[in-house]
Amino acid sequence: MTERIVLAYSGGLDTSVAIGWIGEATGAEVIAVAVDVGQGGESLETIRQRALGCGAVEAYVADASDEFANEYCVPTLKANALYQGHYPLVSAISRPVIVKHLVKAAREFGATTVAHGCTGKGNDQVRFEVGIQTLGPDLKCIAPVRDLALTRDKAIAFAEEKGLPIETTKKNPYSIDQNVWGRAVETGYLEDIWNAPTKDIYDYTATPEFPPAPDEVIISFEAGVPVAIDGVKVTPLQAIKELNRRAGAQGVGRIDVVEDRLVGIKSREIYEAPGAMALITAHKHLEDITIEREQARFKATVGQRWAELVYDGQWFSPLKRSLDAFIEDTQKYVSGDIRMTLQGGQAIVNGRRSDTSLYDFSLATYDTGDTFDQSMAKGFIELWGMSAKVASGRDIRVAGK
Repeated sequence: MTERIVLAYSGGLDTSVAIGWIGEATGAEVIAVAVDVGQGGESLETIRQRALGCGAVEAYVADASDEFANEYCVPTLKANALYQGHYPLVSAISRPVIVKHLVKAAREFGATTVAHGCTGKGNDQVRFEVGIQTLGPDLKCIAPVRDLALTRDKAIAFAEEKGLPIETTKKNPYSIDQNVWGRAVETGYLEDIWNAPTKDIYDYTATPEFPPAPDEVIISFEAGVPVAIDGVKVTPLQAIKELNRRAGAQGVGRIDVVEDRLVGIKSREIYEAPGAMALITAHKHLEDITIEREQARFKATVGQRWAELVYDGQWFSPLKRSLDAFIEDTQKYVSGDIRMTLQGGQAIVNGRRSDTSLYDFSLATYDTGDTFDQSMAKGFIELWGMSAKVASGRDIRVAGK
């Protein structure tokens, strides 16, 4: 029986050419796997037909947009996950769901190898291959660009020689990856980190220098999950899409950062994540009134480590699973409404309410009705500072000898 290789297929030039390139290099049959994670653009059927037209023996397509929102975006939201304090893990969280479908297709079609279109200097090769090793430890991995010397100029020449049904003349200086959680842009003009990004690279967000009138929105959560926008019930996918539209129109969610890649280099990245950043902002403010102080402080540390694990391709790791359990426990009381104003590139919270809030007006107020017993403060301060006071006395005593 001829060996079969499953290829993560986007429908673009590189992965379309990879179908025939892999076939010629290995003698294997190629099954193209396309996964919809809300990236928009062409229909899955169009992509499926292109894969078959480029020589795939089978084309597996999956609409995973709701799955992606529910099982990958929502956990990211609950963790308030921002890698290095900036990046909401746009590409990093899409790779595990794609891997899941790649392994599923490999089982269904009897493939022994999984291929992806990543280079040898990026993070995604790690995310794909570590995920595949975890879910399908018997499967092998290859990367045509990295392992079979498939460069872009060779891809264009191959496509023209074979008459493949794809566009090869369009010149785009940037590398772009997008899904419903956001959009990532890199390379080209942006590799000089002094260069400011030009307006043409943006798609999910409008230029914030010319904003429309302020847009006030109320986001409702239940146990950390967005369930309504302005009182209208929504699924997580609908919530992300609606805030992509409304926050994007106000220029919210533009991120320009030089980040530390897993492979050890620094890379300049431009991100657009209007829905993600608006939701994370709202969710964090709701946590501020519903999560106890020490739990909240520790959760910030857990969220940072969670983001690092996911960025580094460890979605399926035991530690990530353990951190998930802690984060999920913290969300028990994260229910309520957040009101925010979207304008001029910012999402600013100006109201919050919750039946499970820890904010006690009678304790917080300085006016009549204050129930806080201020007489307790003096003794509390004496005890709180006791350790430092004793240590300071020791320092003075030793210095005086």
